[in-house]
Amino acid sequence: MSLTADSPVHSSSSDDFAAFLDAELDSASDVSPELDEVENGEAEGEEEVEDEKGQDEDNDTGDGDDDDGSIDSSRSKKRKIELIEAAVDPQSSVSRGEPAETSGTSSALDVCTHPGVMGGMCIRCGQKVEDESGVAFGYIHKNLRLADDEVARLRDKDLKNLLRHKKLILVLDLDHTLLNSTRLADISAEESYLKDQREVLPGGEQLPVVSGRVYCVREDVYMVGVGYGYALRSNLFKLDWIHMMTKLRPFVHTFLKEASSLFEMYIYTMGERPYALEMASLLDPGGIYFHSRVIAQSDSTRRHQKGLDVILGQESAVLILDDTEVVWGKHRENLILMDRYHFFTSSCRQFGLKCKSLSEQKSDENEAEGALASVLEVLQRIHRLFFDLECGDNIMERDVRQVLKTVRKEILKGCKIVFTGVIPIQCQPENHHYWKLAEKLGATFSTEVDDTVTHVVSMNDKTEKSRQAVREKKFLVHPRWIEAANYLWRKPPEENFPVSS
Repeated sequence: MSLTADSPVHSSSSDDFAAFLDAELDSASDVSPELDEVENGEAEGEEEVEDEKGQDEDNDTGDGDDDDGSIDSSRSKKRKIELIEAAVDPQSSVSRGEPAETSGTSSALDVCTHPGVMGGMCIRCGQKVEDESGVAFGYIHKNLRLADDEVARLRDKDLKNLLRHKKLILVLDLDHTLLNSTRLADISAEESYLKDQREVLPGGEQLPVVSGRVYCVREDVYMVGVGYGYALRSNLFKLDWIHMMTKLRPFVHTFLKEASSLFEMYIYTMGERPYALEMASLLDPGGIYFHSRVIAQSDSTRRHQKGLDVILGQESAVLILDDTEVVWGKHRENLILMDRYHFFTSSCRQFGLKCKSLSEQKSDENEAEGALASVLEVLQRIHRLFFDLECGDNIMERDVRQVLKTVRKEILKGCKIVFTGVIPIQCQPENHHYWKLAEKLGATFSTEVDDTVTHVVSMNDKTEKSRQAVREKKFLVHPRWIEAANYLWRKPPEENFPVSS
């Protein structure tokens, strides 16, 4: 994404804001970066400007007084406003190198639409703004709020830039999608062995890092700093300073590397910001995939919900990977639902699963056949179809949600299903969860087991239609077969989903 026409490929609107404000504003002077009220010095005449110059000369000789600091502060703040204006509106007088308007009663100030506010001040004209409308983008920069019109302008500009470089946007959930975390206090006796198995580094060294951040020792080993925690085997991390242990999902590093060539990626979690940043540093120790695009619970505009309103990208170009559908109430058409990753026992308990966790089994997902490897193939196919469409439409008018719907409908294409003992009598069949899910996957339906039926879905092999399916050599499968197809994005082997009484 970009705010300027010549932005690099990897740059995004959020990156431009964050990098610009951090590199330019905070280093513009020794004054606090908080944007206080700009004093009325910008309306002063040439005579007062000359006085300021004289005071500056005095400062150079070390003879200034307290008033000099006030003047410097005012001038720094004025410069900050000009710098932010250049970032938000490249066509502004500042970005063109023209003199900034110096009249406090200028028409420019009178007609400013206040595209954004930071610290209670318009990022274009510097006036105080009481209006709290618009969308907060605190993850880009503290106290930044952009007006709806400005968000729309940035999204339109971003879409053109993304499509020009054949990229889309991918929003990634953290917990149970890319990784699994547990509190140290919740580690069960059967998985306590995890605490003691350190990765053996070449020469036995543990290399410290600044502020406990992740340091890449070699491609498959990451240290988190002496005194803070340490890396364990197989992408397992003990994070003492937050009293947690985190296991990265198998294949995650390959997944992020491959996906980054096709998508601009965001992290979006319902966890708190400190946790989100720590997880981002484990996933992206080099800071090359996400940059400033880490969205936490406090950044959402609706409680307990995630939304694309805080993403500086058009919804028509966004795909989402998440293990929880309900939090994306308004954006389910953008969602690819992930099979949950339960490495720790506490994770299984959280979702009421009465089974041993992967850690208790001393096992893990298979990298080549796991959820991330499967979904990467789906993402690559969707990306290819989106950009390879041979039609006369404008690429700006294409919608990745339609491509996603098309790919999903091919999963059970050719399957004709009869349900028996699954849908309650009082329920309209077409309104039932399994019916709607199978329909999304491209299946068709029948109420009787005839020659055209391929699958009978049942929870009991004693029903009449179940027996008929066996006699007529139809596939008799448990409803979990449909769920597996939804997660795997392919028709799973029927023999793996037998039906028993």
